[in-house]
Parts: sequence; structure tokens; C-alpha cells
Amino acid sequence: MHQESIALLNAAAADELAAVHQYMYFHFHCNDQGYDLLAGLFRRTAIEEMLHIERLAERILFLKGDVTLVPAAEVRAVTDVRQMLQISRDMEEGSAVAYGKWANECGGRGDSASKQLFEGLVMDEERHYGSYDTELGNLDRFGDKYLALQSMERSRAVAAAAAAAPL
Repeated sequence: MHQESIALLNAAAADELAAVHQYMYFHFHCNDQGYDLLAGLFRRTAIEEMLHIERLAERILFLKGDVTLVPAAEVRAVTDVRQMLQISRDMEEGSAVAYGKWANECGGRGDSASKQLFEGLVMDEERHYGSYDTELGNLDRFGDKYLALQSMERSRAVAAAAAAAPL
């Protein structure tokens, strides 16, 4: 009876695992380029996606299924910040749409707990979408100056740490 829900939950875990890998890749490259605020956003989102995987896995195991944990997609080797943000926004939008549909499917089969899990994930994915959409808007509004400000923020933090260190 729960095989359909288990399949959807595993599909969601695969989607979330792909997102974790992609966002950590973006985190590493933003950090390397000195964009600490964006690097932090990608890192925090990756951690939230890991927590999603944990909730999905717990539900799968409760339903007596097996957690497959095969990423749904390969990491896209993109280092341009605008492209990173667009990819991330698109990923979050796709996940929110899929999870909303899957919530309805689980609800239609009487699996209200999986339905509620998917509905909670939709809310998180929409929040992530909003964060990436806001950053894209900032990039559109301020252009490269926005990235320069982030780079300067790192320089300011490094200088403050050096000034505070004992001689």
C-alpha cells in the first residue's frame, strides 16, 4: 500500500541530495571568489536540504522501505554567480512544484503523514526560491558592484580579525 509513497519519498531524497551537492559546489566557488555572503547562503541551504533528506529517510524507514540515496542529477560545473543563482532558483521552483503534486498524491492514497511532510518541504523550497530570487534581483539592480561589496566585506572581516589578534 505504501510503495507509491516510498517511491515518491525516495525521488524527493534524490532531488534533495542533488541539491546538497550542487549548493556545496556553489558554496566552495563563491567562497573562493570572496563572496562570503553568497557562499554562506549556499552552505545554509545545503544544510537545510540535508535535514530534508533526514526527514524523508525517517518516513521511508517508518513505511518499511529502503532509502536509496542516489542523486537525481550530476553537479553542474558553473562558477558564474548569476548562473549559480538562476540554477538554484530554478531547482527550488521545480522541487516546490513536484512536492506539491506529490503531497496531493499521498493525500489521495490516505497517507496523510507523507502529505504533511511534502507540504512542509514545499514551504521550505519556496523560501529558498525567494532567497535566490532576491539575490538575483540585487545582482540585476546593482550589477557587479553588488559582488564587489561582498568581496570588500571579506577584506573588512580579515582586517578586523588581524587587528584584534595579539602581536
